[in-house]
Amino acid sequence: MEKYAELLVQVGVNVQPDQVLYVESPIESADFARLVTAKAYQAGAKYVQLNWRDETVERMRYDLAGPESFAFYPPWTAHMMESIAESGGAVLLLDGENPNLYEGVDPAKISASRKAAAAARRNYLGYVRTNRISWCIVNVPSQAWADQVFADRPQEERVNALWESIFRMNHIDEEDPVAAWRRHTQHLRAVTDKLNAKQYRRLHYKAPGTDLTVELAPGHIWLGGGQVNQSGIPFVANMPTEEVYTMPHRAGTNGTVSSTRPFVLNGQLVDRFTLTFREGRVVDFTAETGYEALKQFLDADEGTRYLGEIAIVPHDSPISRLNRVFYNVGIDENASCHFALGSAYPTNLQGGAGLSDEELLARGANVSMQHEDFMVGSAELSIDAEHEDGTIEPLLRNGSWVIR
Repeated sequence: MEKYAELLVQVGVNVQPDQVLYVESPIESADFARLVTAKAYQAGAKYVQLNWRDETVERMRYDLAGPESFAFYPPWTAHMMESIAESGGAVLLLDGENPNLYEGVDPAKISASRKAAAAARRNYLGYVRTNRISWCIVNVPSQAWADQVFADRPQEERVNALWESIFRMNHIDEEDPVAAWRRHTQHLRAVTDKLNAKQYRRLHYKAPGTDLTVELAPGHIWLGGGQVNQSGIPFVANMPTEEVYTMPHRAGTNGTVSSTRPFVLNGQLVDRFTLTFREGRVVDFTAETGYEALKQFLDADEGTRYLGEIAIVPHDSPISRLNRVFYNVGIDENASCHFALGSAYPTNLQGGAGLSDEELLARGANVSMQHEDFMVGSAELSIDAEHEDGTIEPLLRNGSWVIR
């Protein structure tokens, strides 16, 4: 845990001398959050703001509050986050959410709550999506989450088993995790350099239940491994990370795609679903589990029916080799190729970070208050890339890279 906390501070948010760090943590992870706080002060942080999440209290709201509660988000909280970003602070989110927290809750309440939060935090989320600040989302176990992931183990072993998995996927089991992460990010950047030199026109996905073409936005940029904030400080937004990702053209997706892993959408499980696109927009969908949650999400705003991100992860990634579903998008997306419905990252477009929403839309980027990843990769997925001159080049075969 010492190594993990140090990694998050040095590589994840890369705390700088005299910088403010905001840490959000589940109450259940208080000991680890305090360890991170100590590491941040040792790295020179000026102040660490710790905010606690209490899932029991959060569930009370959905069970007991009146309908007006779900259209409300505290403006003082949104203002605090904006102030941290505007002052050059860094944000570290420790995620250990119970995948079943919202079981039995009306999806309309969850959708309204998330929509209100996104609207109130619009300015702050804009700072995040343009890398104005250093930010990082990482994982910490909770008993409820471990019970879901390791239901095949005795209960007293589950939290430790989840810790061990988190350590492995973040290179904590290596002698020098910080050095290991720097090698890892260099490898991912080498892949993005190769893809950026290609400037493909579109990608064609083929797998059981999937036949989809995705046009890439002109001037798209592949990113992966880490980012650099607007002050020139490197950071890693998601830990673990195995993906390289870029921007699809908002109106350029056609065909049908099938999910390959379940995911938790607004606190509810969605599994075995398909999405059908026409000229970029989802025009039809199915889901064996979580249909209503998926419907509520797709109806949140017009942009949620369009893709904002495409990401490639080889099927033999270290997380995939663990051969376990973690019911956590931040982990499961790094075991599988995936897409995101909703907002694009302006940083995936040349000159995109300084553009208005209208300018982004004009260049083919999607704009939305939402951004949700879902997994489509498998050992049966093939991806072909089309160049501007129409020639075809294979990228993935049987889920593995074949690009030259």
